[in-house]
Amino acid sequence: MSRDPIVTKFGRRAVLGFLMFGVADVALAGAPAVSLRPVRKPADAVKRSVKGVTSLVADANLGGKVSFVVADARSGAVLESYNPLAAQPPASVTKALTTLFALDRLGAGKRFKTQLLATGPIQNGVLAGDLVLKGGGDPTLSTDDLFEMAGRLKAAGVTSVKGKLRVYGGMSVIDQIDRDQPEHVGYNPAVAGLNLNFNRVYLEWKRSSGGYSVTMDARSNKIRPGVGFAKTTVAARSLPIFKYSGAGGRDNWSVANKALGKGGGRWLPVRRPEIYAGDVLQTVARSHGIKLPFPVKASGAPRGTVLVEHVSQDLRVVARDMLRFSTNLTAEVLGLQASGAGSLKASARAMSQWLGDTYGMRKAKFVDHSGLGDASQISAQEMVKALVGAGANSQLRSILKSIPVRDGDNKVVQNSATKVVAKTGTLNFVSALAGYIRTPDGRDLAFAIFMADVPRRRALKKSERESPRGSRSWNGRAKRLQSELINRWAVLHGA
Repeated sequence: MSRDPIVTKFGRRAVLGFLMFGVADVALAGAPAVSLRPVRKPADAVKRSVKGVTSLVADANLGGKVSFVVADARSGAVLESYNPLAAQPPASVTKALTTLFALDRLGAGKRFKTQLLATGPIQNGVLAGDLVLKGGGDPTLSTDDLFEMAGRLKAAGVTSVKGKLRVYGGMSVIDQIDRDQPEHVGYNPAVAGLNLNFNRVYLEWKRSSGGYSVTMDARSNKIRPGVGFAKTTVAARSLPIFKYSGAGGRDNWSVANKALGKGGGRWLPVRRPEIYAGDVLQTVARSHGIKLPFPVKASGAPRGTVLVEHVSQDLRVVARDMLRFSTNLTAEVLGLQASGAGSLKASARAMSQWLGDTYGMRKAKFVDHSGLGDASQISAQEMVKALVGAGANSQLRSILKSIPVRDGDNKVVQNSATKVVAKTGTLNFVSALAGYIRTPDGRDLAFAIFMADVPRRRALKKSERESPRGSRSWNGRAKRLQSELINRWAVLHGA
């Protein structure tokens, strides 16, 4: 007797469930080891996702050496480091240390005075003696300031000078900051006690049918007085682009015609800063109806009646602007004023000693106050010592430049909860950044990042140092690595 087959009807959901069970059973060959329900992420999942330091450094592909330290800005406890003891050139990060030195030695309220002195009486508008332009170390004196001083000189009753126009800075002139720089770069000027326009003069050229017309001036925001102490001629050559001569006690430049193109302009360094300031005073005084002779240097400290006095902003403001715009001249003047030394090397040694005594930085060595000379050396560990020692709420922190925070695509994050203030430093194949971070949850960090490919830098010829091949892309990668490290620390080391 045969039996009819048993037919069972399954719903659609049951069939699907059966099929899924069969697939899972084949794939897993047993019960699941992990729950099929969603699992809550661990509390430190974001921190775990942060890319490691070794990978970040490798991806930057900088060559040379990378070093950094990040610490709690209040306790000084080191949170993370990488080659912390490596001695690296700090570049313009040096200016942050110069600021600490100057604030300590000179005081935040220090102001610099520039004076016009009369060595004789004024009779019917004629100054019977000499007129003296006396510097007091102001690194920020401008053409506009001299124009205003000339107007006040006229108000004091002077229309001409029977004697000489003398200029006096009160210190020996240092003709350039770093001798390894190309001689024509405006960021490597002379340093003196009487400085004008950061000791730079503007060269402008225009091409015409007869060749090139060339002018040199001491331009400011308002006026463009020509200068007589500096001259430029156009020479029929390709290289070198610029040549300098100090013949006749003046600044004499020649420029290669093959490099000029249709027209343009650039700032050149001044090597005779006292004469430069006197030259510009003579020109702007003429616009006020005052006739002055061409300036000569005073052989000694002049005495006389103060007719006009210009007073700078206080040191805190001067230093703030120096940190913001990274003006080398300002840094060197502040350091020299703070040390009282007669040379940059002696002054830098005095600052190194002060840093050792104040913050325990016994191995840091400096050759100047601006960081332009690459023979200066400091480790990230010692830089952070100074930042922690200065204090999380120090005067330095309050005047450091705000640094934008960037995302993973290197775009600026608007209204970022992470706040960074720091000093940047850039030389060819050298990049540095040091300062303070406030994390989104309010923790204060102090950090220093130094990156340098010293062998590649030292292989450059002097003529290549203004803009060597590969330096721009190298610097871009260095800046990106700095940004990635800051983002890492904000995540990992928040309170």
